[in-house]
Amino acid sequence: MPGILYIVPTPIGNLNDITLRALEILKSVDLIIAEDTRKSGILLKHYQVSKPLKSYHKFNEHRQVGRLINYLIEGKNLALISDAGTPLVSDPGYLLVREAINKEITVQTLPGPTALVPALINSGLPTDKFVFEGFLPHKKGRRSQMEALVNEERTIIFYESPHRLLKTLNQLAEYLGDIRQATVSREISKVYEETIRGSLKFLIGYYSKKKVKGEIVIVVAGKSVKTTSP
Repeated sequence: MPGILYIVPTPIGNLNDITLRALEILKSVDLIIAEDTRKSGILLKHYQVSKPLKSYHKFNEHRQVGRLINYLIEGKNLALISDAGTPLVSDPGYLLVREAINKEITVQTLPGPTALVPALINSGLPTDKFVFEGFLPHKKGRRSQMEALVNEERTIIFYESPHRLLKTLNQLAEYLGDIRQATVSREISKVYEETIRGSLKFLIGYYSKKKVKGEIVIVVAGKSVKTTSP
């Protein structure tokens, strides 16, 4: 019988956010596939998980998929983890899951941490309908993606890096209007966690004077939400 491919979310900050089931799976599988074995090694060592680790990231996933599928066909159980949060959500893993399904290999996805949900809830913006855009393209397709969101009525969520935060806020203000309400959340579940709320104009001014670090989630009100300056 083929093995099982487990998709295992890991903490986005606080190591205590891992679930008991996640630990149980990680301790039971034959191989753990990690985006960055050095970062994942810290988590696994903390919880005394001693299993073989194999690197699987966006630069080698096309080469690794066939080998990993063969492990599964041989009956080995595999766990896929990312550096933080749920694999496949702006992280590698889609190709592996798709191929496993095509080969009729069982895929089990555990529920767990992801940064977009707490950022959405902390925003104070409507949560009943939202769209997750992940990371905007760095160059090609960036402006066309912005244009496509001009009339979006649902709350919009982005991931962003610190050094592109201001660029993204300015472009959002350009396309959506600088009075559009938004929030910037960073370091969710970590010691220096913070969420700053206000119009895009306010956020641009705030972050023009402040350097930030860490993982960032931007949440922007949809077009239908009434906007007022802070």
